[in-house]
Amino acid sequence: MVTAAFIGPGTVTTASIAGADFGFALVWALVFSVGAAMVLQEMAARLGIVSRAGLGEALRTTFRHPGASYAAIALVVVAIAFGNAAFQTGNLTGAGIGLEVLTGTSPRLWAAVVGAAAFVLLLTGTYRLIERAVVALVVVMGVVFVVTSVIVRPDPSALLDGLVPRMPSGATLTVIALVGTTVVPYNLFLHASSVRQKWTDDTPVDRALAEARGDTYLSIGLGGLVTLAVVTTAATAMFAEGLEVENAADMATQLEPLLGPAAQGFFAAGLFAAGLTSAITAPLAAAFAVSGALGRRPDLKAPGFRATWALVILAGTTFAVLGRSPVAAILFAQAANGLLLPVVAVFLLVVMNRRDLLGEYRNNLARNLMGCGVVLVATGLGLFNILRATGLVD
Repeated sequence: MVTAAFIGPGTVTTASIAGADFGFALVWALVFSVGAAMVLQEMAARLGIVSRAGLGEALRTTFRHPGASYAAIALVVVAIAFGNAAFQTGNLTGAGIGLEVLTGTSPRLWAAVVGAAAFVLLLTGTYRLIERAVVALVVVMGVVFVVTSVIVRPDPSALLDGLVPRMPSGATLTVIALVGTTVVPYNLFLHASSVRQKWTDDTPVDRALAEARGDTYLSIGLGGLVTLAVVTTAATAMFAEGLEVENAADMATQLEPLLGPAAQGFFAAGLFAAGLTSAITAPLAAAFAVSGALGRRPDLKAPGFRATWALVILAGTTFAVLGRSPVAAILFAQAANGLLLPVVAVFLLVVMNRRDLLGEYRNNLARNLMGCGVVLVATGLGLFNILRATGLVD
């Protein structure tokens, strides 16, 4: 579920831009992102299994002073609402540009149609069957990217050289987007809540933690492999030729070595599938996160629960329809998540050090250092991007 959440149109678009614009120079950012996702998602899973509480619920009991507690909850609710609205914009835009390639109709119109479809599917509860089908399409597209990345024969030395951290001119926003599309803030809330359903109270804690850790590392590792394959194919098929990514047709160019003339239609279908899947799950995850933070039971039919996901869909659809550049909108959505990541990660670290909540399973020094490292790097990237935008640094 965590992998399906970050292998969406935002991931494919951001990875394509990273490879097409900077070759293999940003591979280090992808490796960092995958490692950061493993560190933080493992914490979220451990929180859910040991405490039987979600991240939002745990935050409500972390701060003793009422003012601090309310401030933390308000910050989380705003961060999740804003982040998911931006993420939803990328989801709907991705689905829209995929359908544009297939039909020739404006992606803004299709973004509105997909937004309405997501609303109806969530309202009726019949989205699960469709979600399974579109996830299958995204999985197939992932396999095609991996195979294509082998066929195009990338330069191994250039790939290894990309592991050395450096920031090419104009790459800051793309780096933040790579982080934001892999370490999705709302996934931390979703993961902490979902593990309680898979590993129930009668499962021994140590066994549940071992299984959850294995699942987390495997799923995120596979997602990272697919993202690396997209970067590799774009770097080899587009960067070397001086091609830029402006629409779905440009991104489909990377699949031509394997699929030939069918690349454009296949890529468009996969992009639409990824967008529709994420357009359904992102608002739902936001509703679960906000309900937990406010101390409400996550009832799918509750008016407050429905209002939360409806607002996320409405905001995402509005921005997707009004946006000027679809590809730029997707990149911005992932960057917004990257900027919000430090806020959610800090709260997670605070909760994970509570002895009264986690006992012997709270964070040790190594996990705290890794978590702090993620926060510092993500914060540094965000500050650097702000300083560059204001002209204070080159």
